[in-house]
Amino acid sequence: MTKDNSSPSGRSGGANLRLILGDQLNQKHSWFDSVDDNVTYLMAEMRQETDYVKHHIQKVTAFFLAMRTFKEELSEKGHRFIYLKISDPNNPQDLAKIIEMHCDATDALRFEYQLPDEYRLDVQLKQIAKSLKIDTHAVDTEHFYTSRYELKNFFSGKKQLLMESFYRMMRKKHGIMVENGQPDGGKWNYDQSNRKKWKGTPEIPHERGFRKDVTDLLKEIEQAGVKTFGEIDPEKFNWPVSRSDCLSVLNYFCKELLVHFGDYQDAMHTEEKYLFHSRLSFAMNAKIISPKEVIDKVLEHFHENKEVIDISQVEGFVRQILGWREYMRGIYWKEMPGYAQLNKLENHNPLPDFFWTGNTKMNCLKHAIGQSLSDAYAHHIQRLMVIGNFALLAQLNPDEVDKWYLGVYIDAIEWVEITNTRGMSQFADGGIVATKPYVSSANYINKMSDYCGSCHYKHTQKQGDNACPFNFLYWNFLDVKKEHFKDNQRMTMMLSLLEKKSASEMEYIREKSAEIIKNPDTF
Repeated sequence: MTKDNSSPSGRSGGANLRLILGDQLNQKHSWFDSVDDNVTYLMAEMRQETDYVKHHIQKVTAFFLAMRTFKEELSEKGHRFIYLKISDPNNPQDLAKIIEMHCDATDALRFEYQLPDEYRLDVQLKQIAKSLKIDTHAVDTEHFYTSRYELKNFFSGKKQLLMESFYRMMRKKHGIMVENGQPDGGKWNYDQSNRKKWKGTPEIPHERGFRKDVTDLLKEIEQAGVKTFGEIDPEKFNWPVSRSDCLSVLNYFCKELLVHFGDYQDAMHTEEKYLFHSRLSFAMNAKIISPKEVIDKVLEHFHENKEVIDISQVEGFVRQILGWREYMRGIYWKEMPGYAQLNKLENHNPLPDFFWTGNTKMNCLKHAIGQSLSDAYAHHIQRLMVIGNFALLAQLNPDEVDKWYLGVYIDAIEWVEITNTRGMSQFADGGIVATKPYVSSANYINKMSDYCGSCHYKHTQKQGDNACPFNFLYWNFLDVKKEHFKDNQRMTMMLSLLEKKSASEMEYIREKSAEIIKNPDTF
């Protein structure tokens, strides 16, 4: 029988109180190298965190379940915990009050915390630390490859923050897929090989499942008054929330999915939600598993199976983690807090209702948004080139777009969400992240998916009621925003094509676009 080292409240005898946030579930952190009876760990499920935006029910469930699992597994190893559930009547639901209360309750002589990855929590914890009458100390989370400001220092004095430059530096610095300073296979980037459309083959293995029963937890969340949205099957919750779960998913990805990951990482399909994607993003963003563990395992499997796995499959995966993930975090800490207010394209239209229902005749949006609502998941091209593409073309307010993305996806934490959404997707930062806006007509969506084949609209049609709304909105966007892009060399070709359109054609495009933007839920 395991000794219970947790306490819901009251004195626990620890002279050192250490805070662990819900996205700091790193059992490999040096804090846990040995058991110290003078240390008490403090964790809390809080309305402060469930309510700052409205979250998908699967996201709230995943974080609470992962937090509880983390606490139980470390308690079994002898570590002492104070854990406040969302339903605990003694839970003040506010971080400052919780810390102050338990510093007093434990007679703590010292308060420690791991550096948070969200700016708002960083500010809050610094304020709390100043108010305490005991010593305070902040330590690194020991999760990322980079420190907070490594990217800022790397790009110091440079005009453009090119991810490719950062990515190559990271490969060299950490010795990943390089030899004598040169990339394995002779190329740094195999992106051109990672753009295949999936047409039914090769066969996609079923995702690694868990089917956890979260009925009781859902009742707690509901009784606590937490407002959520989206769907969940209480008896078949299917996300990894423990170390063993995550390692199982990683092993499954290596053995079953990696062989085709790179080829089809940008593909979309009506019958397949996950294709060859790993479904590890929540696990990594909650720090249950580290990016180094993931990359090391993938490279180990690749080196053992080079005869069947091409380097392009592996490089595409490594680039997502070592490149984009670390890059986006670096941009976040370089540009916050001002980044959260940027709206360089001056877009102010409200979010259509179908973002909350999935009810639209545009098949690509119906599937991408519908999947987001049902599974709290969509892969990066669905987020960027379907949902984000429409949001930018319809000139939606990036504040509203941010909140939706942050709430709907199970892996969305502000440091990674806002840079992808406000930056790469919505170009609201004016080009800090992306060198051009990621917009397209229906042609790209048809090229990368089977969405268009069964759509109410015709992707090839440029006029008439059955013409795809993306075709109107694309040219209208370029027309309305052309002053913003007149000095952007990467937009020269698109703007030159815009100039070739006749006055009558542009007038028709403007009229149709105005209809779509005014009443997007009718399309």
